[in-house]
Amino acid sequence: MQSLLQAKGVTKRYNPAQKPALNGISFEVHAGEFIGIMGASGSGKTTLLNVLSTIDVPTDGQITITGVDIGDLDDTRSSDFRNEHLGFIFQEYFLLDSLTVMENIAVPLALKGLPPKEIDSSIQALAERFGISQQLGKYPNELSGGQRQRVAAARAIVKKPAILFADEPTGALDSSSATELLSTLSEANEELGTTIMMVTHDAYAASFAKRILLFKDGRIFNELERKAQDRRGFYETILEQIALLDESR
Repeated sequence: MQSLLQAKGVTKRYNPAQKPALNGISFEVHAGEFIGIMGASGSGKTTLLNVLSTIDVPTDGQITITGVDIGDLDDTRSSDFRNEHLGFIFQEYFLLDSLTVMENIAVPLALKGLPPKEIDSSIQALAERFGISQQLGKYPNELSGGQRQRVAAARAIVKKPAILFADEPTGALDSSSATELLSTLSEANEELGTTIMMVTHDAYAASFAKRILLFKDGRIFNELERKAQDRRGFYETILEQIALLDESR
């Protein structure tokens, strides 16, 4: 499989007198993977997402995405790289209240200067996949939380990012809305080949991933692969590993 992201010896220190938030992390992400990142609060998972996505800068180590060493990028080129190659879903939706759903999803494509017909066809296809076709003319304040998050996901995926970073995307959703979002992300991964890295504290959400990195004290404590397991079986495996993680504290 094609290596899309490589992290080698990545360390992040916020204070020299304290333990590093990330301590020599190394791993690869291949195109088409759906990876979950789990760990207790303070284990380094969100810090990892921030340094991988060029939002933060590691103290040591190397990160390469699509063959680009992101440590070589200045602030302007980092911003351009994020806009061109990376997609983001956060717990908060970050939709523009003054724009309709369709206009919100169109923003990344409009910034690329794509023709209106191409923008419309891309949005219609994703809106159908995300179950928001009937909401395209509405404004964010007219939507449920689950619908807003699906709009945010569609906006992130519409530009076909090399990697989609999701930081606790189900954190503000009820169980039904969370399942709808996770199922749609899983479909995007399977059918569109979208590569996803998702930070989550929730074993149920993580069970939709194909591989999980379990973090503890800034290091990768364990790695789980779903392989031939169904999602329910993988969920049980995740719970067992979380219990081991808790016991090792």
